[in-house]
Amino acid sequence: MGKLDNKIALITGGTSGIGGNAAVLFAKEGAEVIIVGRNSERGKNKEKQIRDIGNKATFFQCDVTDKSDIMVLQNIITGKYGRLDILFNNAGVLLTGDLNEITDEDWDIVYKTNLKAVIGMTKTFMPMLEMSHGVILNNSSVAGLQSHIAGKKTYLYASSKAALIQFTKLCALNYSPSVRVNCLCPGITDTPIYTNRDFSRFDSIPMKRIARPEEIARAALFLVSDDASYITGVTLPVDGGASLK
Repeated sequence: MGKLDNKIALITGGTSGIGGNAAVLFAKEGAEVIIVGRNSERGKNKEKQIRDIGNKATFFQCDVTDKSDIMVLQNIITGKYGRLDILFNNAGVLLTGDLNEITDEDWDIVYKTNLKAVIGMTKTFMPMLEMSHGVILNNSSVAGLQSHIAGKKTYLYASSKAALIQFTKLCALNYSPSVRVNCLCPGITDTPIYTNRDFSRFDSIPMKRIARPEEIARAALFLVSDDASYITGVTLPVDGGASLK
């Protein structure tokens, strides 16, 4: 038996990186996975990868920063599945720069994806999750932890992720006991979000390496499964000890 047998799991940003690895792992553990993303080619490839190993997955193209797209997605899921058990709000973007270089467009891009989209998805699908006594997992970052200030130019990213942590805690408080809501805080992870692939600049991490996306996916699996049935409102760093410094 799998940890997610007979569960319906929706993963935003599920076509690559942490979300893509989570989609494969959740499916292997018995979930029927709904992969959501903007890139149709990557989404269809991820769907095929999961189906080719005998598991269940369907890709739906959706821009989670677009309210109308979210409403279309809700109608599709209601009609096709009739319920939702797990929502993994994983989609995110990273923009860095000096404060005087940041534009209004930069603020809009980061906050629309990293925070507003999560709020929109949560608001839209919370009634279904309340009915199923489901789980929400939000993907934040160690950059959003109050105790961990790193990356001197991450004004947009870090502040959006800090806001996401507080949003997670408020949802956990207000929707208990019907829905568990938790937050992952990955450290530096080898995903396409980093355009600078020289990861040697992160050699100060106590474990002396960056994370593999499948390692973050395993932490996500724990928090959405019944192994974490008495855990809500938690912010879990998965960072090789980086937030200890």
